[in-house]
Amino acid sequence: MSELFKSRKPSAIRSAQIQFQKRKDNVEAINVAIGNVSLPMHPALFNRMKNLAAEDSPYKDGVVKYTATVGLKETNEAILNIIAASGFKTENLYTQITDGGSHAMEFVILGTCGPAGSKEKPLLLIDAAYTNYLAMANRTGRSTISITRQLMDNGKFNLPEISEIEDIIKKYKPGALLVIPYDNPTGNFLHHETMVNLGKLCVKYNIWMISDEAYRELFYLDTAPVSIWRLTNTEVPGIEGRRISIETSSKVWNSCGLRIGSLVTDNEEFHEKAVFEQTANLCAPAIAQYIFGGLAHESHEDLKIWFDKQRKYYKKLSKTFTEDFHEMMPGAIVSSPDAAIYSVVDVRKIAKPGFDAADFVEYCTTQGKVDLEGDGRYKTLLVAPMAGFYSEKGDTNPGKTQMRFAYVESPENMKLVPELFVNLFSQYEELRGNQS
Repeated sequence: MSELFKSRKPSAIRSAQIQFQKRKDNVEAINVAIGNVSLPMHPALFNRMKNLAAEDSPYKDGVVKYTATVGLKETNEAILNIIAASGFKTENLYTQITDGGSHAMEFVILGTCGPAGSKEKPLLLIDAAYTNYLAMANRTGRSTISITRQLMDNGKFNLPEISEIEDIIKKYKPGALLVIPYDNPTGNFLHHETMVNLGKLCVKYNIWMISDEAYRELFYLDTAPVSIWRLTNTEVPGIEGRRISIETSSKVWNSCGLRIGSLVTDNEEFHEKAVFEQTANLCAPAIAQYIFGGLAHESHEDLKIWFDKQRKYYKKLSKTFTEDFHEMMPGAIVSSPDAAIYSVVDVRKIAKPGFDAADFVEYCTTQGKVDLEGDGRYKTLLVAPMAGFYSEKGDTNPGKTQMRFAYVESPENMKLVPELFVNLFSQYEELRGNQS
């Protein structure tokens, strides 16, 4: 095997599930490790899925051919319609449909960052960062550098001063800066002013600005939506032509399994080369493209109603989760639920020395169990250890005491999560104490 395969371990967001699948007892798992949304798809998507054999369906005869590499015209129009519904201009934007947002990540890294060596141009991340970017950079032979945010006692992740970020850029000369405005994994929200300041740095040092907007419209503060497409030459002179966004069907549209994503840019040459690169993959899934294409015909007013419905659902879940955690586990730090569908819990103040979130997750998946109702039906909890979301290695990695929770289970199951975690944490700490 290659050295890459020999060293490969499962992603931090999938490791718990892989471990739990080997378990032989009848324990039920509540899985909040993966952002695997369990809500129904938007009706426009659901209707197309139900009627694939209908008379007006292109698949009524059972023939499923490749699409153009760039994707179906209708599906690309759906992406632009969604962006426009959030209030952003879409003139002069170029889109291509990819095999999920993850595939778009790979193309972006290949297109903006240089390989290891004398002309290396790494990808600049803001840690904690979505772990797939680290994995994709490793897969493609690219490197990453990072600016690390700290989770404060008040639940906020603090971004370093712009001058510190600028020093990193001058030292390492990255090819691109990645931002996640509605942040996975932290639940943080990057305000427009922050986007402007980061955009100015990208222009000053001639680097691409990539915005992962998988969770656009999922924010719970009294503010307007933010996007890289809100940045213009008027406010950030020179930003146009270096903007890239990553879009996906997975989160706002509740269709993770469709595996439809998009790479959007205002740079025509970058778009053309990205499509050329994708030709080796032929095209994104044709039937899924057709299903998602239904959104091309939805009015902005109806899409805004959908956005509002999703926000209200997650805002209520996140508020209840945070309040219950604070009540049941005083001393634990819970990240402020401002955006996306995640909370980070840090036990650094209450765990015994040497606590390792990855080891705790393994305990939960392989042997931990709790009978919450006293009826003999045992449950355990799958969460994502946070060390894999940071570039830093060893005991100084902030993720050693942090775990990410996704609001993807039913409200009834989500209500059980804090109590289940508290019990499993107590079991684990008692076991560690006995072993020492």
